[in-house]
Amino acid sequence: MKTTLAFDVYGTLIDTRGVYNALEKLVGTLADTFTETWRAKQLEYTFRRGLMQNYVNFEVCTRNALDFTCLQLNTYITDEEKAILMHQYSILPSYPDVKESLIKLKTSNYRLFAFSNGREKDVRGLLQNAGISQFFEDIISVDDIGSFKPNPAVYEHFLQKSKSSKTDSWLISGNPFDVIGAIFTGMRSVWVRRNRNIIFDPWEIQPTEIINELPELIKVLKV
Repeated sequence: MKTTLAFDVYGTLIDTRGVYNALEKLVGTLADTFTETWRAKQLEYTFRRGLMQNYVNFEVCTRNALDFTCLQLNTYITDEEKAILMHQYSILPSYPDVKESLIKLKTSNYRLFAFSNGREKDVRGLLQNAGISQFFEDIISVDDIGSFKPNPAVYEHFLQKSKSSKTDSWLISGNPFDVIGAIFTGMRSVWVRRNRNIIFDPWEIQPTEIINELPELIKVLKV
């Protein structure tokens, strides 16, 4: 059976800091703090919505997090400017090492899937804009079942929809919570440590493998 690779999208393939330049024009020196706060709150809202069983899609969480960040940093941004920032989030760039790595993995006969908290149509547009959509067999979204990572049901949904087994599937993610969720469910997982300052959670669950750049993935998978 072919090995199935489930690629997280935001923070793994796609650089969420791609909004920085647009933010710098609006908030100047606060752009770095704004970017980090927006992303952190976006994820927090998915966790809270999941626990409350009060699902809204990822775009709503992103917009709510944007509104919160403006309030938190006491920064006024017009509705028109917020719309521009939200559009920017739909055209975020991929990391520089992504396309070459996906080409090698595809030609090495792995099954590649995009697996995301984002809605299928949003993720598809994002991957198309980044020029990497053609490498994926399918896009599998949590929106199908109305929950978010790291709910175990989300990973089970991926396995069912991709027709994969836990033993033949790897989650590839730059997000520690995602890695933990996949391993807890019984999959194997590679943590892509995109930022050397990020610490993996000191839990009883650790990544199957750790890499610093995506090109290292083929070597890890063949071990």
